[in-house]
Amino acid sequence: MAPTLPHVPHVPRIPRVLKPGTEWATAWQRCRAVAPEAFRDDRVLNLWNGAWQLDGRPLPAATPVDGTPVPGPPRLDRATARHAVRASLDQHRAWRDLPLAERRARVGAALDALAEHRDLLALLLVWEIGKPWRLARADVDRAVDGVRWYVDGIDGMLAGRTPLPGPVSNIASWNYPMSVLVHAVLVQMLAGNAAIAKTPTDGGLSCLTLAAALMAREGLPLTLVSGSGGELSEALVRAPEISCVSFVGGRDTGARVATAVADLGKRHILEQEGLNAWGIWNFTAWDALAPQIRKTFDYAKQRCTAYPRFVVQRSAFAEFLAVYLPAVRSVRLGHPLAVDDPADELPELDFGPLINAAKAEELRAQIDEAVDRGAVPLHRGTLDEGRFLPGQDTRAYVPPVTLLNPPPASPLHHAEPFGPVDTIVLVDTEAELLAAMNASNGALVATLSCDDPAVHERLAPQIRAFKVGRGVPRSRGDREELFGGFGASWRGAFVGGELLVRAVTEGPGEDRVPGNFPEYHLMP
Repeated sequence: MAPTLPHVPHVPRIPRVLKPGTEWATAWQRCRAVAPEAFRDDRVLNLWNGAWQLDGRPLPAATPVDGTPVPGPPRLDRATARHAVRASLDQHRAWRDLPLAERRARVGAALDALAEHRDLLALLLVWEIGKPWRLARADVDRAVDGVRWYVDGIDGMLAGRTPLPGPVSNIASWNYPMSVLVHAVLVQMLAGNAAIAKTPTDGGLSCLTLAAALMAREGLPLTLVSGSGGELSEALVRAPEISCVSFVGGRDTGARVATAVADLGKRHILEQEGLNAWGIWNFTAWDALAPQIRKTFDYAKQRCTAYPRFVVQRSAFAEFLAVYLPAVRSVRLGHPLAVDDPADELPELDFGPLINAAKAEELRAQIDEAVDRGAVPLHRGTLDEGRFLPGQDTRAYVPPVTLLNPPPASPLHHAEPFGPVDTIVLVDTEAELLAAMNASNGALVATLSCDDPAVHERLAPQIRAFKVGRGVPRSRGDREELFGGFGASWRGAFVGGELLVRAVTEGPGEDRVPGNFPEYHLMP
């Protein structure tokens, strides 16, 4: 007679929960407590003429994390935006004459305030743009730590240079509100300029509003306004008061801005998208490549320096796949604030949602169309593999996808997907490798993995990217690291390190700042 097995009672799995204290309502109330001048019951205010203004028409908005309604941007009309720009010029003229020691002290005080409220700023980034907790905190830290480097070294960077005649206008995408936009305006103000920033339409409004409130309290000459690009471009790009336009975004909008600033002869910094590629050629160090592949999926590749294209030597394709597929299958996605137990730390995720459900739907349609036209799906993840709350809205989430040989007619063949989609192109010759890596007429970064350093040194200069890594990804960089782009990925002055200060100041003589301009291209 068979022995009787002991009875093991069934213990139902406890559903995941939202980490207590991270609710959107809690974050909003904390904003109102920290900066009541900038937040009202159900909306944020615009900042111009040195005061928070109850103007603009608020639009409805929702977080991509779970569809929860959040305050939308209070969009100004064209006439009010013109008043805001004129007021910024008045601030600029007063600010530029302040001693550098006073500017440095005020920027330093603002950095201390941002650091004090670091976790609240990061929590707002999680809710508003879907960044996992680790990446959201890193975004805040990069802004604060990066500007401190400028505070410490600004004397040498400004030697012989003066502020611009008028303020700097900033129009940036939603993906890095702190480490790109807030970082930029703080350095611009440290260098002696007033700064104007337009809140991104798609997300980051409350985070930027809180950061702006902390900066404005220290007397920094910042203007923060909301509105459609088409409605406000006359004021924020073409207005005679504006001396420099700094833009981060897509090529279509960037081309329109480039045309306007070129016609008007304005200083400009236009960072645009490009298809950053990772090439594999005469390469055998596969163990070193594996951890790098997973890192490329951070924040669902919603970065200007993401790598969505792998160009692989055909004879090495089998070895590449043996490393690539396990890496992509290990990627973790889900609700950034969902925990198995209320006492748990927030999850370590590679990415959460895309910026909104409409972008997710558009990307899914592009994937389906590419497959219908001949692309080979090597990997298609499912949301069943993600970490979600029971019954939550998951429309903005897209699992990792890998396509071999996307058809030329597909946007995934030649443009950055801004989502967790990799495309792989196989090549047989060095000429094909270079042509495939240069498919988008210029990029911000690229990487080439090859065993022989001499081969890398020979091929890397032929890759049209501002930075080319050898076997490791390149990034925008911090502190002294320079940044720019080749071809259509960048127009105007290069930035990073001392170049960011040079881009928003004037020097003696002709003062040809390094950059990619219609009349010249000058590398640092």
